[in-house]
Amino acid sequence: MLIRRRLVSTRALAAHRLAARLRSDRGRLAVLRAVRDLRLPDSAVGAGFVRSAIWDAAHRFATPTPLPDIDVLYFDARNRSRGREAAIERALSRRLPGLPFSVRNQARMHRRNRDAPYRDTADALRFWLETATCVAARLSRHGAIDIVAPYGLDDLLALRSRPTPAGRRKADQYKARMAAKNWPATWPKVRVDI
Repeated sequence: MLIRRRLVSTRALAAHRLAARLRSDRGRLAVLRAVRDLRLPDSAVGAGFVRSAIWDAAHRFATPTPLPDIDVLYFDARNRSRGREAAIERALSRRLPGLPFSVRNQARMHRRNRDAPYRDTADALRFWLETATCVAARLSRHGAIDIVAPYGLDDLLALRSRPTPAGRRKADQYKARMAAKNWPATWPKVRVDI
């Protein structure tokens, strides 16, 4: 029982640490607020938005690494149209001009990724290729930052990227993605497992 309590408290501490890092970044907090205010079902902001914040802090970068996109996720099985995603991107861009929003309804992404249908946003994250990226955050109505991390936060906080079970099944895609991203060139302390 004591081991389980320690594990739960270690996970809670890691989530608290990540939430504090996101809250301390005014730009990221503004993004979380904008997404929350749209009231999208089961929404979160993930991937590099979260990963880069942690890795930048670990490298003590004075300015944040530019994000090629801001991955906004939601799950709406009733409206899977790409047009709805584009409308959400426009709404976010009106509120926060100049930011590269990429909005995807996870209720349809299983088709593109050739996976079984996802149950919700957290389930969709399980099918991403690397552990350090399948982490997302959402801001609650009451201002709490909730973390969605189906594989936990250990790899993200340890500056390590490993393949998820999906990444192992799609090893060629994982390897190609890691080569293209070349994260150690930006964050030298990061270790990428191939």
